[in-house]
Amino acid sequence: MSVHGTIRYWAAAKAAAGVAEEPYQAATLAEALDAARARHAARPDFARVLPRCSFLVDGDPVGTRAHDAVRLAEGGTVEVLPPFAGGAR
Repeated sequence: MSVHGTIRYWAAAKAAAGVAEEPYQAATLAEALDAARARHAARPDFARVLPRCSFLVDGDPVGTRAHDAVRLAEGGTVEVLPPFAGGAR
C-alpha cells in the first residue's frame, strides 16, 4: 500500500533535481526513487547523481539494504545525500 511523504535532496542531488524537496507516494524506497527518476527524466544530471547517493529513511541509514525491501511510513522523509554531503560512496 502506497504512503505519502517527502523526499529531500541535498547538495548535488538538489542541483540535479532542480528542487530541494518533493512529495512521494510509494510503498518502498525503490518505488519512490523510480518515481523520482521518471519525474526528472529530462534532467540528465539527476540520473548520474542518484546512483552515487546514500539515503536516510526517517533518519535511519539505508546502507546496503535492497531499496525494494525498505518500507516507507506515512508522512515519512527520505533524505538523498550525495557523497560530499555525508553520503557513503
